[in-house]
Amino acid sequence: MRIISWNVNGLRAVYRKNQFPQLLHDWQPDIFCVQETKSHPDQLPAALRTPAGYNAYYSSAEKKGYSGVALYAMAPPQRIKEHWGESHYQQEGRILQADYPDFTLYNIYFPNGRASADRLAYKMQFYRDFAQHLSHQLETQPNIIICGDVNTAHQAIDLARPKPNADKSGFLPQERAWIDQLLALGFVDSFRYFSTAPHHYTYWDMITRARERNVGWRIDYFFVSQGLLPRLQKANIHAEVMGSDHCPISIEIGI
Repeated sequence: MRIISWNVNGLRAVYRKNQFPQLLHDWQPDIFCVQETKSHPDQLPAALRTPAGYNAYYSSAEKKGYSGVALYAMAPPQRIKEHWGESHYQQEGRILQADYPDFTLYNIYFPNGRASADRLAYKMQFYRDFAQHLSHQLETQPNIIICGDVNTAHQAIDLARPKPNADKSGFLPQERAWIDQLLALGFVDSFRYFSTAPHHYTYWDMITRARERNVGWRIDYFFVSQGLLPRLQKANIHAEVMGSDHCPISIEIGI
């Protein structure tokens, strides 16, 4: 089973560049998770709203042109949820939980804390609430996959310039400590499970043309629980794929 995650920075924008339909056609993943759709389903062309061969699910922000997540799956999940108990997060369209017979998948666009102190507080509360939910979920479901734009680089190896960013949201000690907490719950950073090499990033600032110089951040992740670790076969970053300020990431799980 191949699962892809991509912050597209606007689903309609990446569609106009023909990137998203082309990836679906060429890669044919079992599940494709999308973040920052910036759209409601009724705003999408048919090729995106109901792509051939896929079941499509959306959680859109109340505010038009903001946030939003989508999930395209060849096999329909048993259940789809847009929140995990904290229903107010649904207003920003950040969560899709897909329950399958032998695993649960979370496609999440985590908040960005850079805009203000209030948004950083919101981000940290989101982190805490999700960790609490996971701790309960693991009691009955040992097989969990979390993917999406986490908006935090975990270690110094995960961004090109750690020292200048040490006091900025996205690399603050309390944000990085939350990823430590996630790992302590038994989750594994899938990419780092296979590679400890530097200079692998998933986000680059477009204004400064940072991608050309590979001055980036690794802030998009697949985390898998210990129950699924024996089935984890591959984890990749697809930096060659253009169309967004993020690139897609993927994992392969044995059936």
